Amino acid sequence: MEPSPAKGKPQGRLLVSTTLDAKDELEERLERCVGIVTSMTNGLSEREANDAITAHVCKGPQQHEEVCLGLFSILLTETPQAQRCYRDLTLVNRDGMNVVLMKINQILMEKFLKLQDVCRTQLVWLVRELVKSGVIGADGILMTLMKQIAGGDISSKNLWLAENVLDILLEQKEWVLKSGMLIAMSVYTYLRLMVDHGTPNLLPLRQKEVDFCISLLREKFMECYIIGRDLVRLLQNVARIPEMELLWKDLLHNPQTLSPQFTGVLQLLTSRTSRKFLACRLTPDMETKLLFMTSRVRFGQQKRYQDWFQRQYLSTAESQSLRCDLIRYICGVVHPSNEVLSSDILPRWAIIGWLLTTCTSNVAASNAKLALFYDWLFFSPEKDSIMNIEPAILVMHHSMKPHPAITATLLDFMCRIIPHFFPPLEVQVRQGVCNSLTFIMEKRVLAHLAPLFDNPKLDRELRSMLRERFPEFCSSPSPPTEVKMEESLPLEMENHVLDKEDSCYDATEAAFSDDEEEINNKGEGKKKEFRFHPIKETYIEEPADISPYVDQLDEPLKEKVTQLQKESDMEVQCEVMQEIVDLILEEDFDSEQMSTLASCLAELFKGHFRGDVLPDEITEESLEESVCKPVCLVFRNLCQMQEDNSSFSMLLDMLAELYQKQPKIGYHLLYYLKASKAAAGKMSLYEAFAQATALGDLHTCLMMDMKACQEDDVRLLCYLTPSIYSEFPDETLRSGELLNMIVAVIDSTQLQELMCHVMMGNLVMFRKDSVLNILIQSLDWETFEQYSTWQLFLAHSIPLETIIPILQHLKYKEHPEALSCLLLQLRREKPMEEMVKMVLSRPCHHEDQFTTSILRHWASKHDDTLGEHIKALLIKNNNLPRKRQSLRSSSSKLAQLTLEQMLEHLDNLRLNLSNTKNNFFTQTPILQALQHVQASCDEAHKMSGALVFRFSDLFALAEEYEDSTKPPKSRRKAPASSPRSRKGAAPPTNNEEESASSSASEEEDSKPKAPKRKRKGSSAVGSDSD
Repeated sequence: MEPSPAKGKPQGRLLVSTTLDAKDELEERLERCVGIVTSMTNGLSEREANDAITAHVCKGPQQHEEVCLGLFSILLTETPQAQRCYRDLTLVNRDGMNVVLMKINQILMEKFLKLQDVCRTQLVWLVRELVKSGVIGADGILMTLMKQIAGGDISSKNLWLAENVLDILLEQKEWVLKSGMLIAMSVYTYLRLMVDHGTPNLLPLRQKEVDFCISLLREKFMECYIIGRDLVRLLQNVARIPEMELLWKDLLHNPQTLSPQFTGVLQLLTSRTSRKFLACRLTPDMETKLLFMTSRVRFGQQKRYQDWFQRQYLSTAESQSLRCDLIRYICGVVHPSNEVLSSDILPRWAIIGWLLTTCTSNVAASNAKLALFYDWLFFSPEKDSIMNIEPAILVMHHSMKPHPAITATLLDFMCRIIPHFFPPLEVQVRQGVCNSLTFIMEKRVLAHLAPLFDNPKLDRELRSMLRERFPEFCSSPSPPTEVKMEESLPLEMENHVLDKEDSCYDATEAAFSDDEEEINNKGEGKKKEFRFHPIKETYIEEPADISPYVDQLDEPLKEKVTQLQKESDMEVQCEVMQEIVDLILEEDFDSEQMSTLASCLAELFKGHFRGDVLPDEITEESLEESVCKPVCLVFRNLCQMQEDNSSFSMLLDMLAELYQKQPKIGYHLLYYLKASKAAAGKMSLYEAFAQATALGDLHTCLMMDMKACQEDDVRLLCYLTPSIYSEFPDETLRSGELLNMIVAVIDSTQLQELMCHVMMGNLVMFRKDSVLNILIQSLDWETFEQYSTWQLFLAHSIPLETIIPILQHLKYKEHPEALSCLLLQLRREKPMEEMVKMVLSRPCHHEDQFTTSILRHWASKHDDTLGEHIKALLIKNNNLPRKRQSLRSSSSKLAQLTLEQMLEHLDNLRLNLSNTKNNFFTQTPILQALQHVQASCDEAHKMSGALVFRFSDLFALAEEYEDSTKPPKSRRKAPASSPRSRKGAAPPTNNEEESASSSASEEEDSKPKAPKRKRKGSSAVGSDSD
């Protein structure tokens, strides 16, 4: 199967774009690199070309990157040269293909949907070659490529990608078996995709998927075990396929045949599924859209976003299976912060309610309900998060009044799933559901369940079944008929729970009004205010339990880990940890123990990842003391090694395994690299760490680690910020992602400290090529976040003209923060023509005083300069044909400068200055420009006549003006000249005025008309060509 042609008019050779799209930055950079490589090799023999490329690479890192990216780009766009380019790449690269891997990852995450068909085919071919060559990091690239295979999509392109990735996995099975995470991710992906490939024409592909999954599940079951309970859910969906049915029976009845360590399906069902697996079944584009809806869209304004998502991803019959993936992702991955929970942002339960109500298939609806309740069935407060079970109870609670049928069907499902999910485990399932309901009440997500379970809107049979199943939750403190849903009880929300040990959900501390139903009810008046109080975190220190892992270690390692567990003295722990590191670096160390060792260390060191990392008083001594922990010994050993050393790779692998168990290790490494003297100048070590993780991408890893740091310790975030921006400019300055994290949590003192860092030259948060895009992104942020962003921008020495085009995006009611900051900054600037043009291009509205206020200020401080710029703009716009002006002003989403707009702004300025002594409108350039416009208005055309009449008071200012250089004959002959000859005319200007205001476009408009006027005996009045 080959991918079908993509729609759109291609401009570049890499990405599909239309004529309206701006040139892509990545594509431009790759084209520049292609130009460099081509210029070096043109006309040379193959050997000479290789010598030239090798010599260029040796000059430095920049030249190395240019050659690698140039060869990479040629490989993608020119199929006949692919083999040669890949061979050259393997010969000249000096970083283990690191530059190319990073660029592949960027394309997969950001540009894959826009790739030309040839480039997409070549990219998959390149991934296949990287896997064949055993390049370190290729497994991360392959997992990212798998993420692009969309669920619920049987289009030719998607099937082509699914089959080609599967072929890579089958061809390189021995290589696949070396990576536990790749095994689990592949099995999770293709078990899910099997469901979509049941039609007769897709059975050959499905058979390949079945054979692949069965072989991995039988050979490497414990590697697949890390998937958790969702592995059972996926297997249940495909258990009717004959080969899968045999495996399913073994899972239920003969678990030891799969692995001696596997005791039964209950062991799997009580294991929570990692976010990595839940997220891998959404493409990056789906994930971005969902995260946008849950973090930016206001409740009540979601319909157009949901409609777009429905059209894009849920409009076909086969796409109904995607709803399960979306619901599992929302429950298990999207865990909003307290700030979002206490705002009017679209809540998770509303999106899930929409997914359930728009489902068109009974099978898909049943699977969607199971996906919603799946974490309830074996819920354990010690292992599971309240955030995974909260959406289901809130969907039922909030649907009771507007959609009681939704609440009823979910409650009915909850009751019936207990005996029918797996009869031998009915007792455990009932206990799991009861645990969930108890935890919901303890955390006060709902204060009482009786108003929900015993509500009169439910039919009698369902209420009876609920009382029978859950008698302990049906006793109400007051008669259920008296409960009014619109006066719902306070909701209690969790402080962004990641793991049980990471945060405490205190029912007495977090509370806000939950009646979002009133947000849309305009008849009810003002919506209820959210009341939120910060959660006080408390930790119950539990002894580390490494018993499930320690017995799997070899004897020397097991002895040291046990010793580490028993020791309480920090110095002794550090000594033992160094001995463990030495054991890892021995040649005969079994790398298969790495994951088990990482689990032990994550459990033993969990106390090190709690509380503040940064000392209260920052001194050299306190910083050194703060990095004297056992886990920091791994960091220190890495800093002392050469990056091309095998020991270095081994320790990186251990850190990557530890990162999977304890994500906070990432920002702790960043802190060590900045705070420790032993790590001076070693910040680039973090990049190697990021590449070694399962994420395999510096940008993604850095953003995730800074997000974790933001949630845990704002002081540490501010401390790390200067180093992060200076060491990783390409990852931090190209978008506003990190900036938004920072301004969302800092206070005024921290803002001032960051501004001082900027002005002292220690911190650069903006650069000219991307600052405009970042400021445009910030328009959707909260008020304080926007003000902080502008303050940080103004602390830089970036010329204002760089960002002045943002004015076209600003609306006076929606963007007051940006407008007020811009107004104060423009006040300090001397007006330039582009500034004046942007100011005048704002739409006129009687409540929007921005343009009038800045024009008034400039008129009083820089009247002559402003006058010349307005004259130039008036003449230039007046010389444009009226139809072109009208078309231009209506064809773009951004505001455009039109003659009518300029006259309206000038008339507003005239009215504002009418009671002052300002002489702005008596200046010669302004009067000349007004005469020019008035003389060119043809009264035979309604549009021109209407302008003269509408702004008659403005034009009246110029009626008595007569330039002393103007010939009297010309004045008398003007009325006799034809309308066509008068069009574009204006009073004459001397050479000085002409040089100050004329432009190339004006000369082009006026030059062809000048000879015609001379033959009639009159000069071209005010023409710039004179």
